[in-house]
Amino acid sequence: MKRMHVHTKTRDLEGSVAFYSAMFGAEPVVLKSDYAKWQLDDPRVNFAISLAGCGVSEGIEHLGIQAENAGELAQVYAGLAGAGQPVLEEGRTTCCYARSEKSWVRDPNGIVWEAFFTDGEATVYGDPGPDSLRS
Repeated sequence: MKRMHVHTKTRDLEGSVAFYSAMFGAEPVVLKSDYAKWQLDDPRVNFAISLAGCGVSEGIEHLGIQAENAGELAQVYAGLAGAGQPVLEEGRTTCCYARSEKSWVRDPNGIVWEAFFTDGEATVYGDPGPDSLRS
């Protein structure tokens, strides 16, 4: 079953972790000095926060759909292809302390969406994704 993904930027990671941990009633499953992630089942969401650097706005970074396997990812990719917007196929990458296969699209309102399947952990934050979609 697919999972909704929300990634936000913050200037106060410690305060945000405390806030979201209380709100979700759960601690993050990944907690680093610059990043935190909750993998919740109720509501079914992958909620992530990371530090906003210089010149980066706080708030929603991007939305997404996380597939649980390659077959689900193919279904999500088919939906992206039929949505009528250019799709940036990033492919295999390391991001957010995870190894994933992913693609990106911007909706008609300019909101960036990520479609991905994660199949492993990483020890580094990695590449945060294509900057061309975020500007």
